[in-house]
Amino acid sequence: MAAKATSEKGFKTITDNRRARHEYHVIETYEAGIALSGTEVKSLRAGKANLQDAFARVENGEMMLYNLHISPYEQGNRFNHEPKRTRRLLMHKQEILRLYGKVREKGLALIPLKVYFNPRGKVKVQLALAQGKKSYDKRHDIAARDAKRDMDRAMRERQKM
Repeated sequence: MAAKATSEKGFKTITDNRRARHEYHVIETYEAGIALSGTEVKSLRAGKANLQDAFARVENGEMMLYNLHISPYEQGNRFNHEPKRTRRLLMHKQEILRLYGKVREKGLALIPLKVYFNPRGKVKVQLALAQGKKSYDKRHDIAARDAKRDMDRAMRERQKM
């Protein structure tokens, strides 16, 4: 399962967190680099990553990413990486401090939406500043999506006539 190419020119999406948009209201998105070892990059090129249950947190003035599962590289030897280790995210200090303030004051969360290669071949993480949805919000979104689907279906049938 190799990394799939997206419609954006030069960007290759490795994995995306589709569940995040269902569980959270996305307020803002940010791009961050990620500090990786060699076997982690090789494993990502093969598309072996999972963002389920991943989150970011600010610790000691640094942004850290937790629970990102990168499978061990198959041809790796004893220097292979640990799959769920904590990884450092690379952002400007002002961005980190601003995000820390927002997360601390408003009770927001930092959730990774996708991991991808940029056109220069660097691994990037798209982070979302998000607020958790309540169950009634989720039901409302599902109802709105169903209503839109029904309207589209009715419009297609009407155009056939």
